[in-house]
Amino acid sequence: MNDLKAWTGCARPQRMTLEGRYARLEPLEAARHGDDLFKAATKGDADARHRYLGVHAPKSRADYEAWLSWAESHPDAVYSAIIDKASGKALGRQSLMRIDAANGVVEIGDIHWGPDMAGTRLATEAFFLHAAHIFDDLGYRRFEWKLNNDNAPSHRAARRFGFSFEGIFRQHMVIKGLNRDTAWYAMTDGDWPAIRRSFENWLSPDNFDSQGRQRRRLEEFRAG
Repeated sequence: MNDLKAWTGCARPQRMTLEGRYARLEPLEAARHGDDLFKAATKGDADARHRYLGVHAPKSRADYEAWLSWAESHPDAVYSAIIDKASGKALGRQSLMRIDAANGVVEIGDIHWGPDMAGTRLATEAFFLHAAHIFDDLGYRRFEWKLNNDNAPSHRAARRFGFSFEGIFRQHMVIKGLNRDTAWYAMTDGDWPAIRRSFENWLSPDNFDSQGRQRRRLEEFRAG
């Protein structure tokens, strides 16, 4: 859409609950979600899962409390706890950040999907809930995904979800004392209808067998 004479911007995302079939996004609250999120952040290969995040894996519950309070009260980013509806447990977190409501641009970032949800329907639906909210409810024009260019799993996730690669900002940041070249991905409101249909079809119970294994990959639904 090139004629934007009537464009007036978008509302900012708010702290609110988004309900899915497998996942529920709740506004992150230290008191409510802290214990579950600490378990998710310290379970299994915690150091590897925090490698490309801005913080290290927490060493203690008290250490993690400071981060939880920071995230809950963040003045710009909107953090959500990801609830597994089957167990009622918070298994991960993600945020809407770098919000540019005037131009209809927002990024999903600071994602930590714990080992119990990574690679599952829960993670895919958690992403979809935020994307659908941004495009369908709030009318944003552009949804971004940025990552350390060395982060191969994040590249794969971006492509799987339907983002388009847009380039690399070299020497963009210094994170944990190391250089970060940032890879940029995005999808637009023009891309979204086909991407939305692929998610809806992939997330359908009919796409999974009795063991919860997918019958068709998400990318196959986009291909037709």
